[in-house]
Amino acid sequence: MDSSVPLLISVVTGAIGAALIAYAFSRAHGNVLIGGAIGAIAGAAAPLIFMLPLNYCTFEAERESIDVAFGLLLIGIALIAVIVPVRWISMRLLGHQSVIARQIVPGAFKGKWTPWLLLAPTLAILVLFLYYPSLDTFRLSTLLARLGARRTAFVCVDNFTRLAQDSGYLNIIGITFFISIAIVVIGLALSLAIANLAYLPIKGASIYRTLLIWPYAISPAVAGIIFLLLFNPTGGLINYVLNGLFGIKIGWLNDPAAAPWAVIMASVWKSLGYNILFYIAGLQNVPKDLLEAAAIDGANAWQRFRRIVIPLLSPITFFLIITNMTYAFFETFGTIDYLTGGGPVNATTTMMYNIYEVGIVNNDLGKGAAQSILLFAMVIGLTVLQFRTTGERVTYGA
Repeated sequence: MDSSVPLLISVVTGAIGAALIAYAFSRAHGNVLIGGAIGAIAGAAAPLIFMLPLNYCTFEAERESIDVAFGLLLIGIALIAVIVPVRWISMRLLGHQSVIARQIVPGAFKGKWTPWLLLAPTLAILVLFLYYPSLDTFRLSTLLARLGARRTAFVCVDNFTRLAQDSGYLNIIGITFFISIAIVVIGLALSLAIANLAYLPIKGASIYRTLLIWPYAISPAVAGIIFLLLFNPTGGLINYVLNGLFGIKIGWLNDPAAAPWAVIMASVWKSLGYNILFYIAGLQNVPKDLLEAAAIDGANAWQRFRRIVIPLLSPITFFLIITNMTYAFFETFGTIDYLTGGGPVNATTTMMYNIYEVGIVNNDLGKGAAQSILLFAMVIGLTVLQFRTTGERVTYGA
């Protein structure tokens, strides 16, 4: 690699950082030169987050264009990760210059070390069991590492770039999105409909509400076993009923077109109680006077439900979209493992299940680590997108 590459990258990112922070300072009527200096230092240091551990390997002469593109992507991510908090901190410090006096907020800590002392046990556990393993996963994703093997080899970002060129993995991403979107959409729609019925004031409502919620206490693996018995192509209850009523049998676990729907139905049933619980709680907070006023104005039951109930439930729906999306991407592993085992012909192999097959079954820890990072980044990106789009249309309060 040319020795001038690291210097060139630092100069370019430093210039970008200087321009962005200087512009922010000018908007806040601050000193542009100070803002530019802060931005230049932050921008020049940003690429080191990824490039120092990788030793700028993506820009070596023998690397392909996809490696260079991936390196530039990492630099862009690092630049955003550094510039955004630096800009926020700078604006806060700049704004505090005009603060007249500090006010003591009731319930606030008087000493600045007391909160950190109380948080120390939790932070220690998070660092030991969450943050350190996460950083070690990044390290592992740059290695050719086999489960049980003592030696490893540095492969730069090959574990990532090969995924982009693997048509089979791109198909797995498509399957993951299809199953996840179906779980979220069908699960929320069905949960809202059932919760609306369960909220009706009838005798014994508390009993069947409890029965509706209890499936949430079952683990995904147990849900997979239950639906394995129901969807068994030869002796399952579903095919027995279908054959008796319509004279048809569906290869739920043998047909690549039907197997994903078996996973979707099992996963929707598993999360149904959780969604119903929140929707029932939300329905209790819908003002009855609004519904009565709409009924007096001539709105029928469906119009009242669509125009009043659904908008007032938007905060709960938004929360459930995020939690159900996380469940669909990560927690369906147990259901898939016991129900279909990723088959037939990988028709139900999601990104999470593929990490297990690559990392544990095939002993390729480097590839498995790279896929886990990609899945994590994808879910984070979708969550941010939800907050940027759907979150802005959420109505809080009546």
